[in-house]
Amino acid sequence: MVIRSLELETVCGITSKLPENTLPEIAFAGKSNVGKSSLINALMNRKSFARTSQQPGKTQTINFYNINKFMYCVDLPGYGYAKVSKTVQEKWGKMIERYLHTSKMLKAVFLLIDIRHEPSANDVNMYQWILANGYSPIIIATKLDKIKRSQVQKNIKIIKETLQCEKGTIVIPFSAETKQGREEIWNLMDEITGYVEPEKSKN
Repeated sequence: MVIRSLELETVCGITSKLPENTLPEIAFAGKSNVGKSSLINALMNRKSFARTSQQPGKTQTINFYNINKFMYCVDLPGYGYAKVSKTVQEKWGKMIERYLHTSKMLKAVFLLIDIRHEPSANDVNMYQWILANGYSPIIIATKLDKIKRSQVQKNIKIIKETLQCEKGTIVIPFSAETKQGREEIWNLMDEITGYVEPEKSKN
């Protein structure tokens, strides 16, 4: 997708009413320090559109980014951040669950996992939770540039085994630094939403 217009259209807090959108939505979930904002910035070709921070847990809202007035990229709150109280974590959890339950336009959920580490209990819970809500998560294995090329397949295998991924689950290794994986993610998003470039069909 060639990005012609991009707008942070809706920001929903814990008590906000979720928007009733009429365009396809693709959601991104992941632990607070997994690089979700960096991924969104890389996808949008913007340096600081989604706010990145040295302090994990910055995303405390559900953010709806309108792309080309065709689809929404939905940034869900990061989970598993230790410095946030259990009560707040539970509220974020309920907010995410409410979104997964009620969105009529949600087409897919991408779950971000740090490729350097075995998925945490929170990651496993989130994977199962997304499945329980009727979606088969697509895994984005972030921070690809932080490991040796020889480790990639071994680490992906560990991710799949730890999460107990469904057969056929897509795992895309991704680096916000080198942009490796960006095109693959966009091709998948175009396919899921049925997007075709106005001038010519994508190759």
